[in-house]
Amino acid sequence: MTSFSELGLSEKIVASVTQLGYTTPTPIQAKAIPLLLEGRDLIGLAQTGTGKTAAFGLPIIEMLMKQADRPANRTTRTLILAPTRELVNQIGENLRSFVKKTPLRINQVVGGASINKQQLQLEKGTDILVATPGRLLDLIARNAISLSKVTYLVLDEADQMLDLGFIHDLRKISRMVPAKRQTLLFSATMPKAIADLSHSYLTDPVKVEVTPPGKAADKVEQYVHFVAGKNDKTDLLKKSLNENPDGRAIVFLRTKHGAEKLYKHLEHIGFKVASIHGNKSQGQRERALKGFKDGDIKVLVATDVAARGIDIPAVTHVFNYDLPEVPDAYVHRIGRTARAGRDGIAIAFCAPDETRLLHDIEKLMKIDIPVASGERPAGLASPTRPNNNRGGRNNNNGGQQRGPREGGRHNGESRPSRNHAPRDADNDLEVTSDFKRVKTEGDAGRPAGPRKQRRPARKPGGSGANRHAPAGGNGQEKRASGNGNRGRNR
Repeated sequence: MTSFSELGLSEKIVASVTQLGYTTPTPIQAKAIPLLLEGRDLIGLAQTGTGKTAAFGLPIIEMLMKQADRPANRTTRTLILAPTRELVNQIGENLRSFVKKTPLRINQVVGGASINKQQLQLEKGTDILVATPGRLLDLIARNAISLSKVTYLVLDEADQMLDLGFIHDLRKISRMVPAKRQTLLFSATMPKAIADLSHSYLTDPVKVEVTPPGKAADKVEQYVHFVAGKNDKTDLLKKSLNENPDGRAIVFLRTKHGAEKLYKHLEHIGFKVASIHGNKSQGQRERALKGFKDGDIKVLVATDVAARGIDIPAVTHVFNYDLPEVPDAYVHRIGRTARAGRDGIAIAFCAPDETRLLHDIEKLMKIDIPVASGERPAGLASPTRPNNNRGGRNNNNGGQQRGPREGGRHNGESRPSRNHAPRDADNDLEVTSDFKRVKTEGDAGRPAGPRKQRRPARKPGGSGANRHAPAGGNGQEKRASGNGNRGRNR
C-alpha cells in the first residue's frame, strides 16, 4: 500500500494527514492501520520514530468519528498510557494535529502539573485521554475520571513501563476498564515480561513487527571509543561537538547528578546546552526540549527516563557518555537519531569498568560495534568494521592522551555489582524484580508494598565532568567524531 487512502481511512482523515505533509504511510502504519480498523487487538514491535503514534492514533480517531456517542462527564472513550511526561505530551500534541477540524476532545494528564487543573479539564468528558499511570490513578482516587466507558486501550512503550515498575499500576488500571475493548500494545523490544503482559491484556492479538527487537535503525552508524576514564570521555565529547557545530546531539548519562555536572561544564565553556532529568521541573524540561527542537540548543544532556519519547528528526548524534546498565536502553537511546529517514551517528564511550555492559549490548544486538579509538579488551570479540568507505575508524590509536583512571567508579558514584538489583539511577531508587514501589520523574509511583530505602547521601568531592586532562590531539578519525572540522564552539 502506497497511500493513506488505501488503508481504509476516510477522506476527512486522509485530508488532515495530507495537510500535515504526510503522503506515504510508514511500514508500521501500513501494516497496523488496516488491522486496527478491523477491530483486532495488536502487538506492534517497532522503534520510536517509525510513526507509531499515527499508526494507532489515526484508526482510533476514524472509529471514534463514526460513533455518534459523545463522552459522558468524567469519562473517556480512549485511554493511552505512556511511561513519561515527555512522551505523553508528545502523543497528545501529535493527536491534536490530526483532530483540528473535528469535535473530538483530547486531554493529557501527567505528574508535575496541577492536578486540580487536570481535574477540571476532565469534567466534561474526554474522547482520548493520554496519561502516565501514576497520575491517572491519583485522578481516579479523586473520582475525577472513570474508565468504565473505555473502548480503546493503548499501552505505548510498554517495555519501558515495565522497566520503570508500572506493572502494579497497569494491573489496577486493567481491572477498571471494560473487558470488552480493543487493546493495542506497542514496544521497541519483546522480552518475556512483555509477552506475559500481552497474554493478560490482549485477546487473540496479531503481531506487527517492523524492526526486530534489539536491532537499531539501519541508518545509525555506531562506534565505540575505549577510554581510561571520565576525563577522556569529556575530551572526546567536546572534540566531536566542536567538529559538528551545525549538528544536534543528545548526550546520555546514567544519573541526574552526573548529567547536571556535565551540563554545567559544557555551558561554562560556551556550548549551547540544556539538560533534562528528574530534578528538573516540568517547566524547565519543556523549555529545554523546545529550545532543542527550535535549534537554539545544540546539545541536550539527558538521563534515560527524561529523554524517552523524544522525537526530534534533526538529531544527528547520540553520545552514550555512560553505557546503560540495561542493554535494551542502548537501543532506545540510539533510536533518538536517524529518524524520519535521515542518517545518524551513535558514539559510545567505554571505560574499563563498563566492558561488561558493552558485551551485553553487543550480545543483544548481535553485532560488534566498530572501534573508533582505543583498544578492544581481550575479553570482547573483535569488531566487524563496515566496509562502506564512510570512515569512523581509527586504525592507529597510539599515543592517545589519557586522563587519570577512575578507579572503577562511574560518574563519581560507585557502580553496583552484578549481584545487585538494577537501579533506576535517574530516580535514586532501588528497583527490584517485583517492582513493589517505583517513583518516576514527576509521575508519582504507587506504593504496593514496603517502601524501598533510598541510597545513602553521597559524600562531597566525587569525581565529575568538571575535571579534565587537556584536549590535545589524539588522532581520532573525523567521521567517528562527526563530519569534519567545521569550526569550534566558543
